[in-house]
Amino acid sequence: MTESTTSTVPSTVGVLGGGRMGAGIAHAFLISGAHVTVVEVDAQAAEAAKERVESDLAKSLERGKIDGNLDVWAENFAVSVDYADFANCELVVEAVPEIWDLKVSSLREVEANLSEGAWLATNTSSLSVDGLAAELQRPERFCGMHFFNPVPASKLVEIVIGERTGQELRDLTLQWVAGLGKTPVTVKDAPGFASSRLGVALGLEAIRMVEEGVASAEDIDNAMVLGYKHPVGPLALTDIVGLDVRLGIAEYLEKELGPRFTPPQLMRDMVERGDLGKKSGKGFYDYS
Repeated sequence: MTESTTSTVPSTVGVLGGGRMGAGIAHAFLISGAHVTVVEVDAQAAEAAKERVESDLAKSLERGKIDGNLDVWAENFAVSVDYADFANCELVVEAVPEIWDLKVSSLREVEANLSEGAWLATNTSSLSVDGLAAELQRPERFCGMHFFNPVPASKLVEIVIGERTGQELRDLTLQWVAGLGKTPVTVKDAPGFASSRLGVALGLEAIRMVEEGVASAEDIDNAMVLGYKHPVGPLALTDIVGLDVRLGIAEYLEKELGPRFTPPQLMRDMVERGDLGKKSGKGFYDYS
C-alpha cells in the first residue's frame, strides 16, 4: 500500500458521524493503516456512511494513491449504531453538526464508552474547545482536530489546544497528522480558531460585495484566484462548505467577537430558500 504510515497513527480509530466530514476523516485514517469504526444515529445513516467511505476508497484506488483492492481495504472498516463499539478505540474523532447541545451530549456519550487511556477529539470548526472540555470528565485527553473539506484532498489539519489539553496529546496530534500525510497548524482555543475566523471574514465580505452589486460572484472569485493565488475563490468555497454551515459559524463569531461578523441579509435569504451551495445544487453558482 502507498501513503500508509501505520506506526504514526492509532491502530484503532473511531469517528462519530459519517456525513461528508466524518466519512472523509474515516477515509484518511483508514488509508494510513488504522482500523476505523464509524458510529451513526441509525442503520440508514450508517449505510450511507459506509457508501461514502467506500466511494472515497475507490477513488483513491483509481488515482493510485493506495494499492490493492476495495475488499481488502474494507476489511479494516466498520459502521455501527452503538457507542459501545468505541470501547477499543485509541482515538475517537467527533464529527457531528455544529450545534452546541448536540456536540456536548455526543462527546459525553463517547467519553462514557472509552477506555481510560483513549483520546478524544472534536472536529468543530468554531465552537470553544475549552467550553466543550468543561463538559467532560477527562479534559486533559481532549482537543480539537479540525479537518478541512474535502478531507481526502486537503493537506491541512488545525490542531486546537485547550487550556487543559495535556502535553502528551499535544505531541501525539502532530504525529498523527503527519502520519495522515497532512500538515498541522496549532492554535490556542479562540472563537473561530485561525482558519474559520479568517476564512469566514473573507467570505462574508465577498457576499456583501455581491449584495451591494460591486461585482459578480465569478469576478470576485477570479480576483482572489488570479490576483492573490487562492486555489478557489471565497464564494465558490462558501458553496463547497455550505451556506448553512458558514451562516452558523458567522452567527457564533458575531456573538463572540462582535458585529464585524454579522451575516449579510443575502446569506440569510439564500439559506432560507435552500440555496446552500454544492450540496443543494445551487448557491452562488449553479451545480444542477
